[in-house]
Amino acid sequence: MKYFKLITISLLCLVLFFCTKKETVPNAEQLLGKAETQLNHLLQAAEKANDIPRTLNAKKEIHWINKGFDWTEGFFPGSCWYLYEHTGDEKWRKAAEKFQAPYESHKYNIDNHDLGFIFNCSYGNGYRITQNPAFKEVMVTAADSLITRFNPKVGCIQSWNVDKGWQSERGWKFPVIVDNMMNLELLFEVSKLTNNPKYANIAITHANTTLQNHFRPDHSSYHVVDYDPETGEVRSKETAQGYAHESSWARGQAWGLYGYTLCYRFTQNTEYLKLAENIASFYLQHENLPADLIPYWDFNAPNIPEEPRDVSAAAIVVSALIELDAFTSTSYRPVIDKILSSLASETYSAALGENKGFVLDHSVGSIPHGAEIDVPLNYADYYYLEALTRNKQQF
Repeated sequence: MKYFKLITISLLCLVLFFCTKKETVPNAEQLLGKAETQLNHLLQAAEKANDIPRTLNAKKEIHWINKGFDWTEGFFPGSCWYLYEHTGDEKWRKAAEKFQAPYESHKYNIDNHDLGFIFNCSYGNGYRITQNPAFKEVMVTAADSLITRFNPKVGCIQSWNVDKGWQSERGWKFPVIVDNMMNLELLFEVSKLTNNPKYANIAITHANTTLQNHFRPDHSSYHVVDYDPETGEVRSKETAQGYAHESSWARGQAWGLYGYTLCYRFTQNTEYLKLAENIASFYLQHENLPADLIPYWDFNAPNIPEEPRDVSAAAIVVSALIELDAFTSTSYRPVIDKILSSLASETYSAALGENKGFVLDHSVGSIPHGAEIDVPLNYADYYYLEALTRNKQQF
């Protein structure tokens, strides 16, 4: 079965390469250069407001991160780190350090699972590039806070608290979302930095539990799995941001693909690699994936082809595929080139100076919540820059 799937995905790549219109794929250097020019506009606005941009509101004005705590607060500084890595321009290093500093105290937050997103994307990239020991200490403290949410009976890190907000209305006891796979990278990194296996062991246990319970036979993913914290039993499998409980939310598939690819990077566990390949097969072979490979927000949304696309999902997927391509015998290169070409096109990339400085447009936050629909998002830009950086490093 594994070899059949590999042959199928390889044939898909060949079909895309030979049977679609021949396109010139801009190289990573060019696309990073354009992104830098564009994000410079956003940086100027951020400097003036002394705040971190998240998206645009209905009036096409910059919506800054939510006050207090925002799961997206690490992405703009992370984008600045990627641009510093690309250009060597101290302007971007100073910007990254400036905009990550105000939320450093969130490293002590034990009420949210998104510390991996926040601190690995910002301080993690900063440490990787500069080796600043202060950044390492922030990462370690954040990891210590994150693992307080781990329940050994369940075998997972709890995603959302259920004592307030809309989450309290769902009847959940211990919800775990597929997005949480992305927070494991911080734990793996901190295990390496400290030579302490406890962080990686928790990450592996979480990945194994999620592998067992989050994925359907076709390798699509549920968004939310709720557990009984006392027994570890699965209580329900649902969605919060997808179309329906049994539908396939596009960004959820992207989180799963990226998450198990990174888990394989750190562990070399072939079960993780096999699942990543299978998630990629589900995604790329789906009958509702458009020809330009930019997905609708949910593969089962009822009004396709009139449904909004989600560029953020495509950016996450292409970044993951670039890494996965290096691990497998399957070549994802034609698919990678196609997605990057689509993202770089006028359809999804803003003209220079427009979009308030965001690079990509037409992403979706959460349609069920009526939030951030068909807008730019700072994490779409972040994963696009990451994909371009990875692509540049491969050639």
